[in-house]
Order: sequence, then structure tokens, then C-alpha cells
Amino acid sequence: MRSRNVLTGMLLGAGSVAGTLLFRRRLARQRERVDVYFGDGSMVSLTKPGDAEPLLRRARHILELAG
Repeated sequence: MRSRNVLTGMLLGAGSVAGTLLFRRRLARQRERVDVYFGDGSMVSLTKPGDAEPLLRRARHILELAG
């Protein structure tokens, strides 16, 4: 009986981790973003459409040329 409880706990934990990962991946796919890296090692992530749109257009164009 004790081993059944341990197995159930492990299955529930694995399912919870898998669900969390899938949820996070789905959220990340929904919006485009641009990460701008500077020479001093700092980074800015632009996620608002108005802020990132010029960079996103360039990035899409570069990906089309590469593909």
C-alpha cells in the first residue's frame, strides 16, 4: 500500500511539472519579442508591439532570407 502511495505521488508530481512546462511554452509562443544585447553585457527585452515592431520587421526579413 505504501509503494502505491509513493507511485501515485510521483505520477502526480511528474504530471504537474509537464503541465507547467507546456503552459509556459504556450505563453511564450503567443507573443513575439526582441532581445537587444548591448556591448556592456546588458539586455533589454522589447515585447510591446509599438516598441519592437521596427526590429521585428527586420528580424522577420532576415529569417526569410536565411530560410
